[in-house]
Amino acid sequence: MELLIRISQFVLSISILIILHELGHFIPAKLFKTRVEKFYLFFNPWFSLFKKKIGETEYGIGWLPLGGYVKISGMIDESMDTEQMKNPPQPYEFRSKPAWQRLIIMIGGVTVNVLLAIIIYMGMLMYYGEEYIPTQNVTYGIVTDSVGESIGFSNGDKILSVNGKYPERFHQVPLEILLSGGGYVEVERDGKPVRITITEEKISNIIRSKSTLMGLRIPYYVGGFVEGSEAKKAGLREGDRLVGINDLQIQFFDQYLAEIPKHKGDTILMRVNRDGHILTIPVFVSESGKIGVYAQNPSDFFETKVIKYGFFESIGAAFSKSATMLTDYVRQFKIIFNPKTEAYKEVGGFIMIAKQFDTQWNWEKFWSFTAFLSIMLAFLNILPIPALDGGHVVFLLWEILSGKPASQKVLEYAQIVGFVILLGLLILANSNDIIKLF
Repeated sequence: MELLIRISQFVLSISILIILHELGHFIPAKLFKTRVEKFYLFFNPWFSLFKKKIGETEYGIGWLPLGGYVKISGMIDESMDTEQMKNPPQPYEFRSKPAWQRLIIMIGGVTVNVLLAIIIYMGMLMYYGEEYIPTQNVTYGIVTDSVGESIGFSNGDKILSVNGKYPERFHQVPLEILLSGGGYVEVERDGKPVRITITEEKISNIIRSKSTLMGLRIPYYVGGFVEGSEAKKAGLREGDRLVGINDLQIQFFDQYLAEIPKHKGDTILMRVNRDGHILTIPVFVSESGKIGVYAQNPSDFFETKVIKYGFFESIGAAFSKSATMLTDYVRQFKIIFNPKTEAYKEVGGFIMIAKQFDTQWNWEKFWSFTAFLSIMLAFLNILPIPALDGGHVVFLLWEILSGKPASQKVLEYAQIVGFVILLGLLILANSNDIIKLF
């Protein structure tokens, strides 16, 4: 059932994105009286799942969910219909229209994707608002993993700056470190500033290990128990705060994760603060090194900042959020194409995208990720690669500036080259997905 929910969200999301992207081409084409022969959700080599002709346009759903397309008369596109191009140009064909009209038709899809992201973010900001933990409120510092320790971080470090800039939102810190391409992070450790150098090799290590790098350090309050919990049998209660083991005074959850497994098979004296009273409770540690206690949610310990938006406020905030997402995505590209980081090995295809959706239907996460995908689709499509919208735009700009169009053969060969490039990228991304399944 969880797999079905995840797949359903994935299909719904990409269907929305594809249909609206293609409408971005379709609508200006119609406005400029250009014939659109086909409008398809998904590709339909050999056969279609559904098709119906209305007027001069065939609308359909293909069986290959790798995208969608509109087939515009008189245009060299992925259909490679060169026979049509051998005939004299007709007034309703794409090639007969002024270059500026053709340019608007070609950038229409990208424009719609950007507008869609902005509209989604506007709706989310008005409905959900924006909630985050300010970095200054992370009073206990961070908790890091083995990768973070190898880079130079320690549990309890407090973030002061990343490449000289103070990160207002704590959740942005790991991403900013990853996308920095190198630099430094300044932390406060034992009351003193410490500078940690971030190199390309360290970034590569973060990517390869899929490390979260850092989280919120929290005191250990009992949030619940697993079935058969030794701690519950011993008398611990929800809401108890653990303040020590035997003669060792420790207060943070990560410290207990490190200390308790050292006593597996033994009984420890757990010191507990219950309603201001310190109790000593003997607790048996299982052979697996656990006592069966869930910690309280980290968000319970930190004051979050909530921003509510009205309609007009949401417009500027949505533009800003879309610009930030686009900038971060471009920075990711720089890392991917840097051989030293080996980030290209982590590039994923459709399986990785589908895994980003929740196993439960969560509209907030659905729309948030759909908005990000819309930004991603806009950026990828505007790249100056033949066969993409950006490739067509390059040739149109050349025509506008030089006063003469590229030859038919150049457009055909460019389309083939672009198709080969896209096929290679598609194979790389989805091969990585398949390899990770085993």
